[in-house]
Amino acid sequence: MARRTKAAAGRLFGAGLRKGDRIILSAAASVDLVVAHVAALRLGLIVVPVNGAYQQGELAHIVGDAEPRAAVVDNPQWVRWLAELAPEILVASPRLDLDDAAAPSLDQLSSRDPALLGYTSGTTGVPKGAVLTHGNLLAGAESVRIAWRWTPDDRLVLALPLFHMHGLGVGLHGTLLTGASAVLLDGFSASAVLDAAEAHDATLFFGVPTMYTRLAQSHRVSELSRLRLCVAGSAALPADLHRRLGEAADVRVLERYGMTETIMLVSNPYDGERRAGTVGFPLPGVELRLAPDSGEVLVRGPNVFAGYWRRPEATEEAFDEDGWFRTGDLGEFDEEGYLRLRGRAKELVISGGLNVYPREVEDALRSHSGVDDVAITGTPDEEWGELVTAWVVPVAGNTPKLEDLRSHLDGVCAPFKHPRLLHLIDELPRNALGKAQKHLLG
Repeated sequence: MARRTKAAAGRLFGAGLRKGDRIILSAAASVDLVVAHVAALRLGLIVVPVNGAYQQGELAHIVGDAEPRAAVVDNPQWVRWLAELAPEILVASPRLDLDDAAAPSLDQLSSRDPALLGYTSGTTGVPKGAVLTHGNLLAGAESVRIAWRWTPDDRLVLALPLFHMHGLGVGLHGTLLTGASAVLLDGFSASAVLDAAEAHDATLFFGVPTMYTRLAQSHRVSELSRLRLCVAGSAALPADLHRRLGEAADVRVLERYGMTETIMLVSNPYDGERRAGTVGFPLPGVELRLAPDSGEVLVRGPNVFAGYWRRPEATEEAFDEDGWFRTGDLGEFDEEGYLRLRGRAKELVISGGLNVYPREVEDALRSHSGVDDVAITGTPDEEWGELVTAWVVPVAGNTPKLEDLRSHLDGVCAPFKHPRLLHLIDELPRNALGKAQKHLLG
C-alpha cells in the first residue's frame, strides 16, 4: 500500500494537483479506489466523496461549491456531465491512468490540515460541505479501534459504500490505522457477505439496518456467529431485529452513533450489555451532554469537524457559545447512562442508511402538475429504517399516483430519495409563520 500510494500520489502531482486542491472520488469499491484515496490524502489533497447515484443537478451543486481540480470516477455518464459542468477538471478512472511522476514530498501535513469534504445538509435543502481535518479522521478511527478491540488480526467484510462516512471513515480508515485487513464488496447481498466471511475467515462486519434485515431473512443467518463483532449504524436498529439476530445467530449487534461532521460519537460497549434501542456511551475522547432546554445532543472532541466549507454563518450556528457542536438529534439517558435517541430536531430522513434531505425532494416534486403542496417525512420501517413518505395536497382534478411522483423524479434525484409511500391530504398543517408542522402529519 505504501509503494502503490506513493506512485499514485506522484501521478496526481505530475498532473498538476497540489496541497489543498479538491478531488472528487466516486466509484465502486475496489483496491484501486482505496489507493487513489490514500494517495490523495498523502499528497495533501482534499477528498470529496460523492454518491455515484447522484444525478446531474446534484453533481452540479457539489462541483460548483467545492470547485474540484480533479475527479476519480468510473461512471461514463459522469465523465460526460463533468465535461459539461467544468471542462477544466482532470477526470481519471480509479486506476489513475496518468503519466508517471514523482511527488517531491508526501505526508508533510499537520492534524489541522483539511483532508475530507463531506457533503451533508440537515434542513437547509442544499448540501453543505463539512471540512474534516487529518486530526479529525485520525481521532475518529482511533476511538473505535480502542472501543471495539480492533487488532491487526481482524478482517472486515466491507460492503458499505466508500462515499459514506460509515464505510470510509470507520470501515476503511479503521482498517488502515489498525493494520488489519478488509474484504471489499461492490454492493451488498446477504449471500455475498456470508460467502466472504467464510472464504476469508473474517472477524468483523459493519452494516446498516437494511443489511441486517436481509441477513436475518437468510436461511444462512446462523453463519454470522463466526464473526466476533457485528456493528450497526447510520439508522436505528429495530429492537425486534436485534432480538431475532440474537436468537437466530447468537449475535448481539453493537449499535453506535455518528454523523458526517463528527465521524463516530457513541457506541454500545464491547464488554457488557449491548442494549437494544440505545446507542450506548461516548467513545474515547468524545465529550457529550444534553442541552437542558431541548435535550439536543451536544458534543465536542478531536473528532468534531472544523466547520462548513465557505459557510461561516452555518459554522457559527452549528456550535454553541462554549464550542459544543449541535448535532440536531434529541436524546435522553436511561437509568444506567445509555444514550437513547428520541428523534431529530432536523428533518433528515435516513432510508437504507442513506441521508434524504426533505426540502430537496419537496422542491423537485412541486414542479409536478398534480402537486399543489408537499411535505416529505420518514415513516419507520424495520427493513429500511425509514421509508421516504410524500404528503401531497393535489391540484383539483389532477390527483397524482405514487408511480407518477417517482417517474417525475427520474433523472432529478437519486432513486433512494424517491418516495415509497404517498398520502393525499387536503392541506399541510402550518404554524403562524407558515412553516409546515411535519410532526402533526400521521
